[in-house]
Amino acid sequence: MNKPDYKTFATDREVRWCPGCGDYSILKSVLQTLAETGSTPENTVFVSGIGCASRMPYYVETYGFHTIHGRAPAVATGVKLANPALEVWVVTGDGDGMSIGGNHLLHLLRRNIDLNVLLLNNETYGLTKGQVSPTSRTGTRSPSTPDGSLANPAAPCIFALGSGATFVARGIDVDQKGLPSLLQEAKAHSGTSFVEILQNCIVYNKDVFAPVTDKRSAQEQQIRIEHGKPLLFGAELKKGLRLNPQTLALEVTDNLEDVLVHDETNATLAALLARLSPPMPMAFGIIHRRREATFDGAFHARQKAREAPSLDSLARRAIIHDHRQASDGEST
Repeated sequence: MNKPDYKTFATDREVRWCPGCGDYSILKSVLQTLAETGSTPENTVFVSGIGCASRMPYYVETYGFHTIHGRAPAVATGVKLANPALEVWVVTGDGDGMSIGGNHLLHLLRRNIDLNVLLLNNETYGLTKGQVSPTSRTGTRSPSTPDGSLANPAAPCIFALGSGATFVARGIDVDQKGLPSLLQEAKAHSGTSFVEILQNCIVYNKDVFAPVTDKRSAQEQQIRIEHGKPLLFGAELKKGLRLNPQTLALEVTDNLEDVLVHDETNATLAALLARLSPPMPMAFGIIHRRREATFDGAFHARQKAREAPSLDSLARRAIIHDHRQASDGEST
């Protein structure tokens, strides 16, 4: 059987996002990931909730569910438990996933069900005309907060870590080199993979991530992390991150001997990296990964155990059979 290519997963439907929306780039990375990792349309399912990001199932030539607001994790859980052979992807946004869907997302992550979650974060409710979302920054002016938001923003990667996620990563919508690789790692993970993707809303929150993603500032405002490698950034990688033992926080150093080495299995380091934001460099890549048993694996193992007769039940059946044979012999 020939390996599927990019076009295998591209539908003939008109892709309807605003011109310049970061979702186009994310869709391209998703299709590339499916093709390069040997996915097949008949064994792949995309599940989404409500929002701009949740249009994704229409544009991927696989099975798909466009569900109700915030409930994609619950539906995806049912899909995976009903058919463990399926490759399941959840596509959600910062509003859909972190607001009405926060409770469902929390329980999906803590159960560690073997599926993939892509949370597209543009820090706004783009579909409903630009109101603040749970991830919008304090002071954000919008139709729902004309005087500026008073609330502190939710942090998706911190939320995922706190929920017990076994794979937490962060990417950028237009990073056509790094994002497909990150999605491939997410797919390969056994358990729930959670990937936050910074996504530019060209209409209602344009360039909100520009200080981090702009090519002119990227070297100073991004740190590309990789397991087993030093946490270096900046021009010619002459800066790094070290741990301040007094404050238990990460800080910038130009003394390369003090630079920490990234350990993706270290949950404490993961929390420190996930919290970084300007003026500190923001972490991109796999922030945390560890191996744990999956809920769906345990669920199906229990189901098989219930279906298989135990030694006790077999012994009881043998005793009942012998008793019946003896009774039949006496009656004759």
